[in-house]
Amino acid sequence: MIRVLLADDQTLVRAAFAMLLESAPDMAVVGEAGTGAEAVALARSARADVVVMDIRMPELDGIGATRLIAADEDLAGVKVLVLTTYDTDQHIVDALRAGASGFLVKDTRPAELLTAIRTVAAGESLLSPGPTSRLIARFLSTPGLPGGAHGLGPGGGPDHLTDRERQVLTLVARGLNNTEIAEALGLSPLTAKTHVSRIMGKLSARDRAQLVIVAYESGLVVPGGDGP
Repeated sequence: MIRVLLADDQTLVRAAFAMLLESAPDMAVVGEAGTGAEAVALARSARADVVVMDIRMPELDGIGATRLIAADEDLAGVKVLVLTTYDTDQHIVDALRAGASGFLVKDTRPAELLTAIRTVAAGESLLSPGPTSRLIARFLSTPGLPGGAHGLGPGGGPDHLTDRERQVLTLVARGLNNTEIAEALGLSPLTAKTHVSRIMGKLSARDRAQLVIVAYESGLVVPGGDGP
């Protein structure tokens, strides 16, 4: 059973999401928060697996709440799925840097929300090859944005990886899943998954979303390019 915490300052939005999630046989809503501070507190007390986090909330916004959750060792297994709108691109990148596992727009279809929750709960990031990678690339290449803000631990950057691991990281940043990476490199899906896990360990990354961020911030993948 996936334990889900809903964080949104609009009561009706939380109620609608709660009804949808409770209709899924593999999900249970374990708490509702109207502020970012409440979301952080409930993530600890309700033992949530996934926090569905709105960005715009009072007291502490969703980005700040995500950062606190990601930094708490006791909440290492908690995944954050950010909800946003198309006009908050910068916030999306900030949320991924803070430790979110992915994002959805608020007007997404109900079935897509359920799939997204299952995806991040399983340890995958909700990143697609097209718009998400282009979005991240555009903002990480914009002058004036702070670099090195991906929130990774002391594991170091891509220079510490083997040539094969750098290839795999490049494909992760392009939005490919393990099966697609395996096909591109002539590997088995299990081998591709093992490479991704090792890369996450070396870079002290929580999930694939952070791998995408570090790949772009380090210059391993460049906007509009095909990678090295």
